[in-house]
Amino acid sequence: QVQVVQSGGGLVQAGGSLSLSCKASGTTFCITAMGWYRRLAPGKERELVARITTDGRISYGDSVKGRFTIGRDAAANTVYLQMNSLRPEDAAVYYCNAGVGAIQPMCIRDDVWGQGTQVTVST
Repeated sequence: QVQVVQSGGGLVQAGGSLSLSCKASGTTFCITAMGWYRRLAPGKERELVARITTDGRISYGDSVKGRFTIGRDAAANTVYLQMNSLRPEDAAVYYCNAGVGAIQPMCIRDDVWGQGTQVTVST
């Protein structure tokens, strides 16, 4: 099984920067992509922030393009999210996600989520 533990986030003024990190452990060879999603308000769907596949393909949510950057340290099974030029509308609970694929016999397809971390942007 795969587990993820995320860290970072907190409170920042509008225009400032924050970073998040997420480390995967367990059967990490089963992971096909890792990324970040956020929930803007209770009861709303989580939306894509940024995602990177194991072969390096990156995608961003439209609202964060040009401001957020996802990176990874493959050897450490860790992904990072650098958030610049933060806006009040970026305030949300951010979740790390690891996509697990049935890419080897012992891998079971799954979506693994981190515990969530609050990002607050003050005006």
